[in-house]
Amino acid sequence: MNVVPRPLLIAVATAVMAVSVLSGCSSAGSAEGGPEAGLDDPAKKEIAMQLVSSAENSSLNWKAQYKYIEDIDDGRGYTAGIIGFCSGTGDMLKVVERYAAARPGNPLARFLPALRSVQGSDAHDGLGGPFTEAWAEAAADPAFRSAQDAERDRSYFDPAVAQAEADGLGALGQFIYYDAYVMHGYGDTDGTVGFRTIRHEAIAAAAPPARGGDEAAYLNAFLDARVAAIRKEPSHSDTSRIETAQRVFVREGRFGLETPLRWRVYGDGYRIDAR
Repeated sequence: MNVVPRPLLIAVATAVMAVSVLSGCSSAGSAEGGPEAGLDDPAKKEIAMQLVSSAENSSLNWKAQYKYIEDIDDGRGYTAGIIGFCSGTGDMLKVVERYAAARPGNPLARFLPALRSVQGSDAHDGLGGPFTEAWAEAAADPAFRSAQDAERDRSYFDPAVAQAEADGLGALGQFIYYDAYVMHGYGDTDGTVGFRTIRHEAIAAAAPPARGGDEAAYLNAFLDARVAAIRKEPSHSDTSRIETAQRVFVREGRFGLETPLRWRVYGDGYRIDAR
């Protein structure tokens, strides 16, 4: 055993205390999952899922949304499931294809030709009531829920978190990127602005932490670009998921998504208490 002189121990203890004082809100993150915990931490990912659900489904209970399906008149056909997979954009098709691979002959499999034919439109041809009923019933099957989870992670969560980590962002920034992926998709389409363009506009306005920039300044620039993108879509003109939720967390310095979190979306209040 190496014996450390007492004066050195005192000096080290003093330095540690100084770091703790300067770290502010970030110190709360270390109690939950370590100072560097991002959305790869299950507890942080759970918070992100609840935050997205508050905006997508007006509920923190995201696991109750596997059965959700309706046409919200946004030009994307049916919107369904835990993050709003759409019949018009193709991600709903990928979910059903995954489900068919895991459970051949399931009640949704017969709708695959129709889902392929309505991509790029808001049409319900070959779908309608029988399809929405089959979707809701399938939510009781763990294989269907797993198909939704897998497609969410592959197409949205994983690439968003990977890009946020590359940009030097913590758990809050990773969630902000993920929510943008969910709402806008990666690339631009007719009448919409995708995540890629939003990020490029943000970087033009402020450097991300990985390039030596300030995290708060960069996240506010990203949110500014996102608000502009939302306002270009008539069906998504409400910006409260930014202004009274994500912007609040940036202002409070909760870069590690430290709880408690309090926010409002579409006028409704939500909270996640300290854990």
